[in-house]
Amino acid sequence: MAIETPDYKVAEQDGKFEVRDYPAMTVARTEMGDGDFMRLFRYISGGNEAEQKIAMTAPVLVQHKGEESGMSFVVPREVAAAKVPAPKGAEVSVDTMPAARFAVFTYSGRRTDKNEADALGRLRAWMDTKKLRAEGEPVFAYYDPPWTLPFMRRNEVMLRVAAE
Repeated sequence: MAIETPDYKVAEQDGKFEVRDYPAMTVARTEMGDGDFMRLFRYISGGNEAEQKIAMTAPVLVQHKGEESGMSFVVPREVAAAKVPAPKGAEVSVDTMPAARFAVFTYSGRRTDKNEADALGRLRAWMDTKKLRAEGEPVFAYYDPPWTLPFMRRNEVMLRVAAE
Protein backbone atom coordinates (compact mmCIF):
# COMPACT_ATOMS: atom_id res chain seq x y z
CA MET A 1 0.00 0.00 0.00
CA ALA A 2 1.47 3.34 -1.05
CA ILE A 3 1.79 6.15 1.48
CA GLU A 4 0.93 9.64 0.26
CA THR A 5 3.81 12.10 -0.04
CA PRO A 6 3.65 15.84 -0.76
CA ASP A 7 3.42 17.05 -4.33
CA TYR A 8 6.25 19.20 -5.66
CA LYS A 9 7.81 20.27 -8.95
CA VAL A 10 11.54 19.90 -9.49
CA ALA A 11 13.01 23.17 -10.81
CA GLU A 12 16.62 21.90 -10.82
CA GLN A 13 18.35 18.59 -10.16
CA ASP A 14 22.04 17.96 -9.48
CA GLY A 15 22.70 14.44 -8.19
CA LYS A 16 21.34 14.24 -4.63
CA PHE A 17 20.48 17.96 -4.65
CA GLU A 18 17.27 19.48 -5.99
CA VAL A 19 15.43 22.77 -6.01
CA ARG A 20 11.72 22.06 -5.54
CA ASP A 21 8.55 24.12 -5.60
CA TYR A 22 6.02 22.95 -2.99
CA PRO A 23 2.39 24.05 -2.74
CA ALA A 24 0.95 25.07 0.62
CA MET A 25 0.51 22.04 2.91
CA THR A 26 -1.56 21.45 6.02
CA VAL A 27 0.40 19.82 8.84
CA ALA A 28 -0.36 18.42 12.28
CA ARG A 29 2.45 19.54 14.58
CA THR A 30 3.71 18.89 18.10
CA GLU A 31 6.72 20.01 20.12
CA MET A 32 9.48 17.43 20.26
CA GLY A 33 10.16 15.62 23.50
CA ASP A 34 8.97 12.46 25.18
CA GLY A 35 6.13 10.93 23.18
CA ASP A 36 6.24 13.37 20.25
CA PHE A 37 5.59 10.75 17.57
CA MET A 38 2.87 9.08 19.65
CA ARG A 39 1.02 12.41 20.15
CA LEU A 40 0.81 12.81 16.38
CA PHE A 41 -0.01 9.14 15.91
CA ARG A 42 -2.90 9.38 18.41
CA TYR A 43 -4.21 12.47 16.56
CA ILE A 44 -4.31 10.66 13.19
CA SER A 45 -5.65 7.46 14.83
CA GLY A 46 -8.88 9.23 15.81
CA GLY A 47 -7.70 11.14 18.89
CA ASN A 48 -9.14 14.37 17.51
CA GLU A 49 -12.40 16.28 18.01
CA ALA A 50 -14.11 14.49 15.09
CA GLU A 51 -12.72 11.08 16.16
CA GLN A 52 -11.69 10.78 12.50
CA LYS A 53 -8.94 8.43 11.41
CA ILE A 54 -6.45 10.12 9.09
CA ALA A 55 -4.12 8.16 6.82
CA MET A 56 -0.42 8.23 7.66
CA THR A 57 1.72 10.18 5.20
CA ALA A 58 5.44 10.47 4.62
CA PRO A 59 7.70 12.14 5.42
CA VAL A 60 7.67 12.98 9.11
CA LEU A 61 9.03 16.53 9.27
CA VAL A 62 11.38 17.72 12.02
CA GLN A 63 12.28 21.38 12.45
CA HIS A 64 14.67 22.80 15.04
CA LYS A 65 14.26 26.44 16.11
CA GLY A 66 16.91 27.21 18.71
CA GLU A 67 15.94 25.34 21.88
CA GLU A 68 12.53 24.42 20.46
CA SER A 69 11.98 21.58 18.03
CA GLY A 70 8.82 20.39 16.38
CA MET A 71 7.63 17.27 14.59
CA SER A 72 4.91 17.33 11.93
CA PHE A 73 2.85 15.02 9.73
CA VAL A 74 1.54 16.32 6.43
CA VAL A 75 -2.26 16.01 6.39
CA PRO A 76 -3.44 13.99 3.34
CA ARG A 77 -4.66 16.15 0.45
CA GLU A 78 -8.19 14.69 0.60
CA VAL A 79 -8.56 15.56 4.31
CA ALA A 80 -6.99 19.02 3.86
CA ALA A 81 -9.41 19.78 1.00
CA ALA A 82 -12.40 18.92 3.22
CA LYS A 83 -12.23 19.75 6.92
CA VAL A 84 -9.20 18.98 9.04
CA PRO A 85 -10.34 17.74 12.45
CA ALA A 86 -9.32 19.88 15.40
CA PRO A 87 -6.94 18.34 17.93
CA LYS A 88 -8.42 17.38 21.32
CA GLY A 89 -5.78 19.22 23.32
CA ALA A 90 -3.04 21.80 23.07
CA GLU A 91 -0.27 19.21 22.49
CA VAL A 92 -1.05 19.04 18.75
CA SER A 93 -1.80 21.97 16.46
CA VAL A 94 -2.91 22.14 12.85
CA ASP A 95 -0.97 24.66 10.78
CA THR A 96 -0.35 25.58 7.16
CA MET A 97 3.12 25.54 5.66
CA PRO A 98 2.95 28.20 2.93
CA ALA A 99 3.93 27.41 -0.65
CA ALA A 100 7.66 27.82 -1.11
CA ARG A 101 10.77 26.94 -3.08
CA PHE A 102 13.21 24.68 -1.20
CA ALA A 103 16.73 23.47 -1.84
CA VAL A 104 16.86 19.79 -0.86
CA PHE A 105 19.64 17.26 -0.18
CA THR A 106 18.75 13.54 0.00
CA TYR A 107 20.79 11.24 2.25
CA SER A 108 20.50 7.96 4.16
CA GLY A 109 21.23 6.80 7.70
CA ARG A 110 19.73 7.17 11.15
CA ARG A 111 18.29 10.40 12.53
CA THR A 112 21.20 11.68 14.61
CA ASP A 113 22.51 15.16 15.37
CA LYS A 114 25.72 14.35 13.47
CA ASN A 115 23.91 13.10 10.36
CA GLU A 116 21.62 16.14 10.38
CA ALA A 117 24.57 18.55 10.79
CA ASP A 118 26.57 16.82 8.02
CA ALA A 119 23.61 16.85 5.61
CA LEU A 120 22.82 20.48 6.38
CA GLY A 121 26.48 21.44 5.81
CA ARG A 122 26.47 19.72 2.42
CA LEU A 123 23.23 21.46 1.43
CA ARG A 124 24.51 24.89 2.48
CA ALA A 125 27.77 24.34 0.55
CA TRP A 126 25.82 23.33 -2.59
CA MET A 127 23.54 26.36 -2.23
CA ASP A 128 26.62 28.58 -2.03
CA THR A 129 27.93 27.16 -5.33
CA LYS A 130 24.52 27.86 -6.93
CA LYS A 131 24.31 31.38 -5.42
CA LEU A 132 21.07 30.45 -3.63
CA ARG A 133 20.31 32.28 -0.40
CA ALA A 134 18.54 30.33 2.35
CA GLU A 135 15.96 31.77 4.70
CA GLY A 136 14.46 30.27 7.81
CA GLU A 137 15.34 27.12 9.66
CA PRO A 138 16.10 23.77 8.03
CA VAL A 139 13.40 21.12 7.81
CA PHE A 140 14.43 17.47 8.02
CA ALA A 141 12.20 14.95 6.25
CA TYR A 142 12.20 11.28 7.28
CA TYR A 143 10.38 8.89 4.94
CA ASP A 144 10.93 5.43 6.44
CA PRO A 145 9.84 3.56 9.56
CA PRO A 146 12.48 3.01 12.27
CA TRP A 147 12.96 -0.67 11.40
CA THR A 148 14.25 0.20 7.90
CA LEU A 149 17.96 -0.53 7.64
CA PRO A 150 19.88 2.77 7.94
CA PHE A 151 21.58 2.51 4.53
CA MET A 152 18.16 2.05 2.88
CA ARG A 153 16.47 5.05 4.53
CA ARG A 154 15.44 8.11 2.58
CA ASN A 155 16.07 11.30 4.52
CA GLU A 156 16.15 14.87 3.29
CA VAL A 157 17.20 18.24 4.59
CA MET A 158 15.35 21.22 3.12
CA LEU A 159 16.09 24.94 3.24
CA ARG A 160 13.67 27.57 1.97
CA VAL A 161 15.22 29.52 -0.92
CA ALA A 162 14.93 33.28 -0.45
CA ALA A 163 13.20 35.15 -3.26
CA GLU A 164 15.58 37.13 -5.47
